[in-house]
Amino acid sequence: MKPHILVIDDEKAICASLSFALEDDYLISTATDPLQGLRIVKERPVDLILLDLRIGGRNGLDVLKELKQMAPSITVIMITAYASIESSIEAIKLGAYYYIVKPINIEELQMLILKALEYKQLSYQLETLQNELNNKRGFDHFLGKSKAMEQVFSMIDRIKNIDSSVLITGESGTGKELVARSIHTSGRRKNGPLQIVNCAAIPELLLESELFGYEKGAFTGATQRKQGKWAAANGGTLFLDEISEMPLQLQVKLLRALQEREITPLGSNTKIPVDVRIISAANKNLEQMVQEGTFREDLFFRLNVIPITVPPLRERKEDLSLLIDYYLKKYCKEMEKSQKSFSCTAHKRLLEYSYPGNVRELCNIIEYAVALSLEEVIKVEDLPQNVQGQKPAFYTEAEEKVTNLQIPIGISMKEIEKKAIAATLNHFDWHRQKTANILKISERSLRDKIKLYDIK
Repeated sequence: MKPHILVIDDEKAICASLSFALEDDYLISTATDPLQGLRIVKERPVDLILLDLRIGGRNGLDVLKELKQMAPSITVIMITAYASIESSIEAIKLGAYYYIVKPINIEELQMLILKALEYKQLSYQLETLQNELNNKRGFDHFLGKSKAMEQVFSMIDRIKNIDSSVLITGESGTGKELVARSIHTSGRRKNGPLQIVNCAAIPELLLESELFGYEKGAFTGATQRKQGKWAAANGGTLFLDEISEMPLQLQVKLLRALQEREITPLGSNTKIPVDVRIISAANKNLEQMVQEGTFREDLFFRLNVIPITVPPLRERKEDLSLLIDYYLKKYCKEMEKSQKSFSCTAHKRLLEYSYPGNVRELCNIIEYAVALSLEEVIKVEDLPQNVQGQKPAFYTEAEEKVTNLQIPIGISMKEIEKKAIAATLNHFDWHRQKTANILKISERSLRDKIKLYDIK
């Protein structure tokens, strides 16, 4: 198929002559006003544009900016009757491939077009190779080139086609769910379903029915039969996130299902055989919980057949530049903004930051910066305050408020805990996630304590 060239020039004679000269080798479209040209680019693929520097009352450089925002990879050659050095340099800075001066030498133009299209093809091949290289560095947008991440990728590749249980451990925000997804989507079960259950996000009384399903009439409100996540994952993978939050009594039923490879829905006596691979994740030390009696030892050994530890971001600093670049492009594209970049100082600050929230926090920081920065270069002042070097105001105020609690002598520890929780909840307008983070407890524990102490 012939390459498609678009000529945007307000002189109809120029459009006609260029169309006549090039139509044997190229598919030619012409436009005598910028809006028409932009519409053509929006409606169908264009390989190269010949753009006049002055189009009626419009400056061709402004049109060039709009074209590059609409299609960043498009190749543009400027046509000008004014061989101004300043305008030519500005055009190239804005993304033009080159410029040619009127009156146009057709042979010179044809040679320039050939070189421009060859350059475009080479750029495409380079981008393709870079994408392939990036894909080799990670699975399913799970990126990394550090030694620690290479070990994780190696483990994923080695276990993807076997059915042994996998236990993924690591701090919050490190990407444990991405590891689970990568194991599923790269292995032989990829065409089967992937079901995800967050054990901390579902109330204790509902977690069992969510996992195993129930029959009609099994309990008050069970007006119809419901299939559980375990049965829904048949032939695929069941990912149990935050498994450490599962109640002890439910751990018994989970262990039995793992051993027997069959489940019994609530309100039923019929066992259902299931072919499911189990992957679980925890951000707590399950071995310590076993010693404390809050997690069953036999279940731990059943889940921990193949352990994978995802390193925190502070231990894989070599991956920061790769991740920053990836998420910067991602959020610019999602927000339909022109491609931004970080200033040297802002980039240095991102590399120095400790990321207690790991990759999830990095995503939030870059999304914040892309959304709020007004210029193409993101500066340090466009980053969140805590990344700039200051603690977020709410942490300081919360700690001060809790510290200044009036605790009478002789009050019980339960009353002290109740006062601390109530004060922190009120400070954050009952935002439970922020409250739980400050108090260093899970959201489920916070919810249970609110109910226990009847905090209003």
